[in-house]
Amino acid sequence: MIKTKPVFLLMPCLFVFLSVLIGCSRQQPGIAQRDTLFLISLNGKVGYIDKAGKLVVNPQFDVANNFSEGLAGVCVGGKDIFCEGGKWGYIDKAGKYVINPQFDVAWDFSEGLAVVCIGAKGIFCEGGKWGYIDKAGNLVVNPQFDVAYNFSEGLAGVCVGGKGIFCEGGKVGYIDKAGKYVINSQFDGAGRFSEGLAGVKIGDKWGYIDKAGKLVVNPQFDEAYNFSEGLAGVCVGGKDIFCEGGKWGYIDKAGKYVINPQFDGVYNFSEGLGVVKIGGKWGYIDKAGKLVVNPQFDVAYNFSEGLAGVKFSDKWGFIDKAGKYVINPQFDCAYNFSEGLAVVCVGGKGIFCEGGKRGFIDKAGKYVWNPTN
Repeated sequence: MIKTKPVFLLMPCLFVFLSVLIGCSRQQPGIAQRDTLFLISLNGKVGYIDKAGKLVVNPQFDVANNFSEGLAGVCVGGKDIFCEGGKWGYIDKAGKYVINPQFDVAWDFSEGLAVVCIGAKGIFCEGGKWGYIDKAGNLVVNPQFDVAYNFSEGLAGVCVGGKGIFCEGGKVGYIDKAGKYVINSQFDGAGRFSEGLAGVKIGDKWGYIDKAGKLVVNPQFDEAYNFSEGLAGVCVGGKDIFCEGGKWGYIDKAGKYVINPQFDGVYNFSEGLGVVKIGGKWGYIDKAGKLVVNPQFDVAYNFSEGLAGVKFSDKWGFIDKAGKYVINPQFDCAYNFSEGLAVVCVGGKGIFCEGGKRGFIDKAGKYVWNPTN
């Protein structure tokens, strides 16, 4: 662990970055919601606090993830922000190992299973294979996949013959929790199941399938996000993963446009509002496509627990659904509220808050844990 850098949330922050890069939660390698305890760092070691800011698990790990389904992945013996050369295991909320460090990469538990990598180098398991373990650490699905994603609605996307997080050059299918293919490997890209449907790429276009693998919405979009609150963001007329030069709108589960393509960027709906980009600025719309909060922010997150993190004039704050600041812009970086607390960064730059310190604030903007590194 590099003591001069604020490392305790770099792995979760990487997940935030991946969620945007991959497509608003299309497929994410083990990203989980925080579960009761919160990651902090002191002198380059990672531990956990409770909601009141009290240390529950003393800082002792080199890198760690949030708790999910009662367990948290932790890494020891490694270097840099990805714990290169270290081994991953899982602890309970008392800080006791439930699964001893033994994996080269390990993601969060989802629906009772976690994705782990054996025989790899690097965070994306280069040269290794992915499989799945249960909460006792038993291999339920042997490592055999070039890329593997978390289970969602009983199925998990897996890739064979490809490389990198996007399974470049390979094919993606879906397995059940016994490791049996339910939908054979056939797609050039695929998302997780959400609200009964999953986005799949055939050739260079995206459509949607049901859990039987049947096409429900024919491939026709240049980019497509997961369904959330009955709608999914889709892009037409663009290129690359960001759909550069295209326009985004929202469809229903029949593939019909509810909000026509007109935005330069979108995120999925959350708590009734969607984040949209118009002319270089981000704002919020309702499900009728009406602007609720005018585009004015340099960056904007989805609403979570009634508030959304927004960046304005190089500083981050939090707004309510009327667009009113509840916590004025003052932080160098910020992340959404989860279980009443939000991570904020001071003195740093970029999504990883390089060179800065991170703390936790409550919804009044008061520090529960003062910024540390």
